[in-house]
Amino acid sequence: MSDAVLTADAALVSEAPTRALSSAGRGETGVIVAVRGDTGAPEAVAAEELERRLLEMGFVEGARIEILQEGLFGRDPMAVRVDDTRVALRRREARAVTVQFDG
Repeated sequence: MSDAVLTADAALVSEAPTRALSSAGRGETGVIVAVRGDTGAPEAVAAEELERRLLEMGFVEGARIEILQEGLFGRDPMAVRVDDTRVALRRREARAVTVQFDG
């Protein structure tokens, strides 16, 4: 097995704590470890639909993320870089994405 594969695998199973993307602030970076449609809050769309939409936008396990900007009121929406793509996302939807943040 190559060192690159070991490094990527080690990053995903690291002991670093994980938390919802919705709790992140500007400038934070990390790796997506899970995407689930059920956020525990009432949503405008079904859990399966939310999960499908997030996956289609690139929110997949192992993708690198960076919080680029936050809105003024309630910090909504947030601008996120997912690998090489920029996406605007409401915090209530970002609760469905679990991230292992760097440092």
